[in-house]
Formats: sequence, C-alpha cells, structure tokens
Amino acid sequence: MTNRFPVAPLLAALLALACWLRPAAATAVHEADRIDRLPGQPEVNFAMYSGYVTVDERAGRSLFYWLQEVPAESQPAPLVLWLNGGPGCSSIAYGASEELGAFRIRPGGASLFLNKQRWNRVANILFLDSPAGVGFSYTNTTSDLYNSGDNRTAHESYTFLVKWFARFPHYKYREFYLAGESYAGHYVPQLSQLVYRNNKGIEKPFINFKGFMVGNAVTDDYHDQVGTFESWWNHGLISDATYRLLEAVCVHDNIEHTSPPCDAAYETAMAEQGDIDPYSIYTPTCNQTSSSTTPSPAKKRRRVKPWMRGYDPCTERHSTVYYNRPEVQRALHANVTGINYTWTTCSDIINTNWRDSPFSMLPIYQELIAAGLRIWVYSGDTDSVVPLTATRYSIDALGLSTTTNWYPWYDNKEVGGWSQVYKGLTLVTVRGAGHEVPLHRPRQAFILFQHFLRGKPMPSAPKNGTMA
Repeated sequence: MTNRFPVAPLLAALLALACWLRPAAATAVHEADRIDRLPGQPEVNFAMYSGYVTVDERAGRSLFYWLQEVPAESQPAPLVLWLNGGPGCSSIAYGASEELGAFRIRPGGASLFLNKQRWNRVANILFLDSPAGVGFSYTNTTSDLYNSGDNRTAHESYTFLVKWFARFPHYKYREFYLAGESYAGHYVPQLSQLVYRNNKGIEKPFINFKGFMVGNAVTDDYHDQVGTFESWWNHGLISDATYRLLEAVCVHDNIEHTSPPCDAAYETAMAEQGDIDPYSIYTPTCNQTSSSTTPSPAKKRRRVKPWMRGYDPCTERHSTVYYNRPEVQRALHANVTGINYTWTTCSDIINTNWRDSPFSMLPIYQELIAAGLRIWVYSGDTDSVVPLTATRYSIDALGLSTTTNWYPWYDNKEVGGWSQVYKGLTLVTVRGAGHEVPLHRPRQAFILFQHFLRGKPMPSAPKNGTMA
C-alpha cells in the first residue's frame, strides 16, 4: 500500500535535526562560550557564542571570535568565516557591528537593534579578530604588536580554525566559506590557500572548504595603485600634476611600505581631495571626532565612516562606547585577562609596524581557480580606497576568459550593480556602495551573499523579490 503521508521528507528533516542536536548536547566544551544575552540586546531566535582560542601557548597569543548562528530550524547551514582588514582592524567592530552582523549599535552605545539584512539569516557567521592585538584578541608578548605580518596571521588563523572545529565538532564537514574586505584581500586568499593545501590527500577533510568572497579587496599592489590613481583622477579628486606624480613615484611601491617620495605624493593627493570620506566619496562625513576615532596618518586610507540615508556614519564612536562597557565584555567572555586597556576599532601600533606584505595575491588566485574553488570578488563603486577600477585592473591581470559578458543585475526592478563571469571567478559591483558594501547597501549586499552561497549568477533581468 502506498503511504499517503510524506513520511520520507519528514523523517529526513528529523534525522537532520537530530544530527545537529546530538553532537551539541554531547559536547559541553563550547557551551561555556554561549552568550546568554548582551546588554541592550533585543530578543532573537538564534544562538550566539564567543570566546578565545589560543593559537600560541608560549607567546600567549589568543584570538577572539563571535559566532552568530542561523535559527535552529534552518540548520544545518553553511559556515562562513568573516575577516576585516586594516591591517589591524577588528571584525567585531566592522563586520559584526556595522555591516553584516546580527546587530547594530544605537547612538551612545546604550543598546542594540536587529539588522534586518543580517547574513546569519542564511549562514552561520563566524567573526574573527586577527591577528593577536586586534580588538579583543591579545598577546602576552608585547613585541608581537611590532612584528605582525601576513604570514603569521594566515598560519595562526588556520590554527584557530583547527582548534575551533575541535570545540564545535558539529560544524565539521559543513560547507565552509571565507569572506572579508579591504586588507582581508590578503588574509582571505592566504588562509584559503592554507586550508586548500592542508586538505590535500585527505579523503574527507573536516574543513569542507568550498570557496571565498572578497570585497573592495587589496589584491595586487601594482594594478591596485594604477587603478586607484586613475579612479581619483577620473572622479576629479586630484589634479593632473598629482596624478602624474603618483604614477611616477608610487606604482612600483609596496602598498604597506611606501617610499618617502610616494608618502609625500599621497599627502598632496589627500590635501587636494579635501575633507571627504574616501570610503564613500559622495556622502558627508561624521562630524564628531575624538582621539579614539580619529585616524592616524597611516590609517587615513582605511578608516572614517560616511553618512547616508539608512545608516549611521558614526558607528565607530558607538561601538567604542559599547565594547568598552565592562558588562558587555563580561557577556561576550572578552578581556578575560582583566587588563586595563581601552578597546579600539583598529590598532595603529599593528598597522604602522606591519612586516611582511606580499606585492600580489594573483598567484594564489591562479592556484585556487585551478583547484575549482568558488571565487567571487565584489566592489562598491563609490569607494576611493580600493576603487572598482583597481579591482578590474587586478582581475584583468589574471588573463581569464569570459563566460558571461558585463551585464546589469537587478533588485526590485532597479539596477543593483553590474557583473561579469570569468572562467573560475565572478566579479560583481554594487551601485552606490562605498568601501563597506554591507553598510552602504545592506539589502543588495545580502542578495549578493545569497547568490554567492548558491553559486548562482546575479539576476540579469528586473524581477520582484530578492532572488532571480
């Protein structure tokens, strides 16, 4: 007799839920990291965890993480590690608190409100402060703050992942992706390469790595700088003479270690640009300043927040207040060493003393494209820090063949941006977004993220809804 009830789908769903719940109940290690409730937090239907993973016992380096899960009924869902850049800037301060995270901070840092376009609606999002000395991550060896660099950051982020999966074994074998922005254009490919290489020869690696996505990403010093200077000139931000000067003295420099003549040319360019937000050139800046939020000269190209309808330009000020509250730190299991220090969004010490920084990530792209990993690069088109022109020059240098020509993509019958699909890489622009795409265009960024997870091209025709 044929069963009239859909038993098989129901049984499959129950088994999936059991597989999710059983390891969680059997493993108490990660329960110590569960967040009961943050001060000023609204009610939510998803779980969160935060805490430390030690990546170097001898030096006392420990990295701080914050996991924001999807609701239980949507599990199992992919796991995505998000990294902000700087170098020296906190993923808690930026990704979690003003971009794709579950909450935004109200003015004054007194309470939180839910981010409607939070990415943990469709994936479990793991935010990581890296390297040690950034955000709540710490080191017991002071010299670490003066000798951080790409290589150690990548290897200790990998160590973090291995230990984190041991603490959260129910995430093993889950689809895993890396994502980030800005100088994470170095962090993400380098960590991706380590994960990919360490998975080789393993029949079923527990880090089930599928690919990565980066936005407004530092990629290749030469092409990035050529494209940046051209973008500044095309947008009328600098004079003809300064454009020629920058091309003459900067394009062959390492972005993190520029020469004195290049530094002088940059200062001239900054003076000509005036008091704008370089991260979002068409929007007013936050008028409030303080010693904790005013960037040093070395950081001017990677900080400052814009004002635009729908978001708050002064979020750095709000997060600085909120994350320095002792009750917030206790709820997050942060600052467990009890050191009396002020939490900051970025570390100027780490930024100005950054050591190794390779000129190009393109060789890593070539290796991972050949491996068949999913690779998406996106760009907000009103950013002057790592502008779209720079990204296009860097991608063009890969010499990839095109599978889908440049086309507009749509959201609710409006052009959300443009896209081009290459063999092994997808480029997406987000119209009207600055450096932090999920901050400036949260809805469009969420659509982008959904399509990335599904490996599905951006919607090429004007349709209602969020997915093509």
